[in-house]
Amino acid sequence: MSTLHEKFSYKWLALSVTSLGALMASMNSGTLIIALPTLLRDLHTTLLSLIWILLAYNVTQTVFVLNVGRLSDMLGRKRLYVLGFGVFTLASLLAGFTAHVPLLIALRALQGVGGAFMLANSSAIVTDAFPKKELGFAIGTNQMMVAVGAILGPIIGGALTALGWQWVFWFNVPLGILGTLWAAFTLRDLASKQDRNDAFDWWGNLTYAAGFALLMIGLSQGGIESWNGVLGYLVVGVAALALFTVIEGRVRAPMLDLRLFRDRAFTLNNATVFLNAVSRMALTFLFVFYFQGGKGIDAVVAGIMLAPVAVGLLIASPVAGRLSDRMDPRTLIQWGLVLGTLALAGIAVSLSLSTPYWLIAALMFVAGVGNGLFNSPNSSLIMGSVAPDRRGVAAGVRSLLMSVGGVVAIIFTLSIVVSAVPRDIMLQVFSGLSSTLPAATLNPFIDGLKTAFWMLAGVSAVSAALAYVIPAPRPAGVTAQAAD
Repeated sequence: MSTLHEKFSYKWLALSVTSLGALMASMNSGTLIIALPTLLRDLHTTLLSLIWILLAYNVTQTVFVLNVGRLSDMLGRKRLYVLGFGVFTLASLLAGFTAHVPLLIALRALQGVGGAFMLANSSAIVTDAFPKKELGFAIGTNQMMVAVGAILGPIIGGALTALGWQWVFWFNVPLGILGTLWAAFTLRDLASKQDRNDAFDWWGNLTYAAGFALLMIGLSQGGIESWNGVLGYLVVGVAALALFTVIEGRVRAPMLDLRLFRDRAFTLNNATVFLNAVSRMALTFLFVFYFQGGKGIDAVVAGIMLAPVAVGLLIASPVAGRLSDRMDPRTLIQWGLVLGTLALAGIAVSLSLSTPYWLIAALMFVAGVGNGLFNSPNSSLIMGSVAPDRRGVAAGVRSLLMSVGGVVAIIFTLSIVVSAVPRDIMLQVFSGLSSTLPAATLNPFIDGLKTAFWMLAGVSAVSAALAYVIPAPRPAGVTAQAAD
């Protein structure tokens, strides 16, 4: 082990580990999304259950990501990152062996626990390992691997689906074993201050987990099936989250350190994270059903047709990472959000069953470039503005807001589309069996997609407006003082 560290700088080893994790997580998302129509057909499940096979990962990751951020500051980032890789790998292996939908949803939730352990620590591990002047490049490299995974995921997912949907999960296993071993043998804990003696925030964790889960259950059931009977979920969920914020302001060692939000730049940067996640996370999800459902294209070809978004991200991420170390990162964030808004508005204006693919691909590419310009400068600003012993919490906050944004985006855009389509046609569209339907019967589906994209463009426009009022962040030392 010492030979490895003498030959290679530790920072590159840390970057290789987190990049592998980013690649696996990104591919996992893409492979499953492209397989959703096949899962709906083969498992004979409902649309709501299908969406929870997808959302169980995101919701569980969102519930745990703040806990993990706090725990990593207390216990060390390495052990939790390694544990995350291992849990994710085991859950992937087991998921391929069950066709029982509730159990599959539970195993997806277990994957989400592993994903939270990885996601919440990735940015903090990179920030610990790299000097501030190289941080933008390092985070940009991680984002580049996300883009590579986003390109490969739908393509590989389409091919794996032809073998059987189980392979969408089993494909993660060899990558997961490699990642677990590589992380165990290369990572080190470099944070100088760890609050090992702080009490764990049990009541904060309980109210947050219960509140968020109940809110998402109520919103998904109401938006996809019926609003009858969901009021209780929503009221209790909101009440629990309100209680959570009260608790976090009073305990000595909160899971969410609200004092971090005293920094206006930190708060506004994280607000753009949430809004950008809402505006972009549903893009691939909606186009899967447009290509496979509306156009009747098979999974392999549909996966290839989704690539322009990820290609744009792949090109822009390392460029943005490099530039953010040399210029004001806020400029890159502004450019990225404006490009994303224009791309989403362009899709909303032009989308129809007869829209030429080159136009859709060009707009998807622009959306990917915008996302690539936004991500690494935004992450660099957030992570570089907090003290080293609070980087786990800061990374957890950013990851939390990305996950919440993704869940909200999928639920609300799907509810818009579902509300516009008769239920019998809707099931054929989402099963990828609509090729025999007359084109006129698909008009409500296309209208619903256009409305959803207009909503996403509006959210993106708000995010872009916020980016123009973000002040320069205070140095980490000043932020740390404000938090004490």
